[in-house]
Amino acid sequence: MNLPEFDFPIRKSPRADFHDYGEGCYFITICTEGKRHYFGEIRNGEMFLSEIGRYATFRLESINEHHPYAIVQISVVMPNHIHAIIYISPNLNGGRITFRDPNMAYPLKRSPLAVIIGNYKQSVTMFAKKHNIEFGWQRSYHDHIIRGANDGNNIAAYIENNVSKWADDCFH
Repeated sequence: MNLPEFDFPIRKSPRADFHDYGEGCYFITICTEGKRHYFGEIRNGEMFLSEIGRYATFRLESINEHHPYAIVQISVVMPNHIHAIIYISPNLNGGRITFRDPNMAYPLKRSPLAVIIGNYKQSVTMFAKKHNIEFGWQRSYHDHIIRGANDGNNIAAYIENNVSKWADDCFH
């Protein structure tokens, strides 16, 4: 069977090729398109969420209901991005989730983290469309594989203090 050739740009994946993104702890950052302040604004050191910001927060807090193998340990929704530490438990079949489409020559394999982030972004986007809210995500997401307690504690402190340090934030 000959597969069709596509003329798409080849992008290097930002994911670590030495890691399967299965079991483990991950610090993730997802930005809005053009880093626009869709989720709300910070005034006097306090985050005031917009309607889409409230929904984005709700969906972060309920990730475990849709993905029982994942726990959001700490998160923050900022005006134009979200940060979260997501723990993925070892109760997965080989660390990958396989999607089978009868029209595909090969099954598509996505890491559990990619599935979680994809579903999260899709859900928030669908909410925005349903409620006629202007909204968009930046392509992809940034991840950091958490390596040990010190790394995790430093990142958790960063997330916890993100609102109060907004003026110094690179996303501001």
